[in-house]
Amino acid sequence: MSNIELLQGTLDLMILRVLHAGPQHGFGIAQRIHVLSRETLKVEEGALYPALHRIERKGWIEAEWRLSENNRRAKYYQLTASGHKQLATERAGWKRLTTVMAQILDAPQ
Repeated sequence: MSNIELLQGTLDLMILRVLHAGPQHGFGIAQRIHVLSRETLKVEEGALYPALHRIERKGWIEAEWRLSENNRRAKYYQLTASGHKQLATERAGWKRLTTVMAQILDAPQ
């Protein structure tokens, strides 16, 4: 199950969740998602950076250039106040959706 297609908005939620722990650069975000998913999900650059730009335009994250751990310039992203609120909203919606899906999938025939 290494190639899972993500529902639209799911990547945004995962990015918000990772950034809840603190600022991170794009590569670090992708790595953290990979680790948190027990190496099931691998976020490609072609999906990650458009998602970061999209949620930055929405005002949920902001970015600034800094030096990374290996002394290279990298763009670090962090949640805004609006992003924290959006994470709470998205998390609650996701929990409702997964509960309903479990009910449907486990319903007797």
